[in-house]
Amino acid sequence: MARPDRLFRLLQALRTLPAPVTAAVLAAETGVSVRSIYRDIESLRTAGADIGGERGYGYCLIEDGTLPPQAFSRIEIEALALGLAEVRHMGDPALAKAAAGVLAKVAATLPSTSQQHILHAVSKVHRFDDGEQRYPPLPHIPDMRVIREGCWREEALLIRYADRKGEATERKIWPLAIVYLDKMLVVLSWCCLREDFRMFRAERIQEVQATGASFRPQRVALLRQYLAELAER
Repeated sequence: MARPDRLFRLLQALRTLPAPVTAAVLAAETGVSVRSIYRDIESLRTAGADIGGERGYGYCLIEDGTLPPQAFSRIEIEALALGLAEVRHMGDPALAKAAAGVLAKVAATLPSTSQQHILHAVSKVHRFDDGEQRYPPLPHIPDMRVIREGCWREEALLIRYADRKGEATERKIWPLAIVYLDKMLVVLSWCCLREDFRMFRAERIQEVQATGASFRPQRVALLRQYLAELAER
């Protein structure tokens, strides 16, 4: 692993793991030896990161000099913490992990008082257990990473999709957006088979495969048109 990548991963671990975090835990998190952690901690301190703690006790990131300072009002901090907490309830492990990373990075750029505000926000998200899944069980949701990257890259996907009767068809789609509804995850798309807009329920997508075929730069215009049609309905 290149040294800059190793130092970046160490900083991110210090941002996200509960402090104080020992060298052994940091080594396991970043995939290097404990001896390397000691050397890298000193390198980060030399570069300007304010890292407290010592060998045998653990380390904590007091102030992160690698990220520019941010200025948020107290209510903006509450909104940020609440929004990221909601993301963690969406049933997508990649997004949940990303939300935790965003919160840690933002907190690292704030003054100490604001850090306490964001880490101990008064606004919380809680879902009462009503016996129903907010989203379908994870084993029945397709690889959202492939779908998300298809949207980002504006590349067509091949999917195997089952209708409400369980009958499956092969489709080529242009993925436009992933929408998290109350108890349903859907993919807004242009269906090349039907030559029209379609809303595909994630739990009915049995298989998904990237094709590498670009439909750029049509995604934004198509999504705007689809959303307008949905609003009219």
